Amino acid sequence: MLMNQPPVPVEALIADALEALTTERWAVAEASVHVPPAAGLYAIFGDEQAWRDLQLEPRLNEPLYVGKAERSLASRDLNGHFATNPKSTPRTGGSTVRRSFAALLRDELNLHAIPRNPAKPERFANYALADGGDTRLNEWMHQRLTLAVWPAPQGMTMPLGQVETAVIEHFAPPINLDKNPRRLTRLSRARSEMAAEAAAWQPSV
Repeated sequence: MLMNQPPVPVEALIADALEALTTERWAVAEASVHVPPAAGLYAIFGDEQAWRDLQLEPRLNEPLYVGKAERSLASRDLNGHFATNPKSTPRTGGSTVRRSFAALLRDELNLHAIPRNPAKPERFANYALADGGDTRLNEWMHQRLTLAVWPAPQGMTMPLGQVETAVIEHFAPPINLDKNPRRLTRLSRARSEMAAEAAAWQPSV
């Protein structure tokens, strides 16, 4: 009869996540064969030009963003944020990561915010992008960003968010707004400006 294994200490889980998220990463186009349909954390890294485009001082060994997937890293990260499934359409209105990148790349990529549902304009903070914007943003993300993941160990009893919080506090990734001890004020302002643009949107006649 097998005895139940003792829970892994939180410090060990955090150390394991930090190592996994900084050891190996993949280009977006190659990530689908590496990213599992399992719960865990993911980290988004940028090349030097990505940091420059975002008007940030490059820290190439540190992530731009860290997030969690409670169910599937493949679904949340690859399909949700990067639209790697050819059958899926990039949807900035449904991804806070895309909205943050879009806000900082507004001038660089000529992006304009519109309501997520033009037929029923509301919730302007969850703005979408005008025609062509999602394609330009997606091309930039696929060209400039790479991914790393940490699948949560099976049977982990600790909330995934607790490990995510520790990793975000360790790196303070500039694209993270929540839980970030060094929150980027410029990002909050840029997102507010995009939300205001979406609120002012009028359908063409």
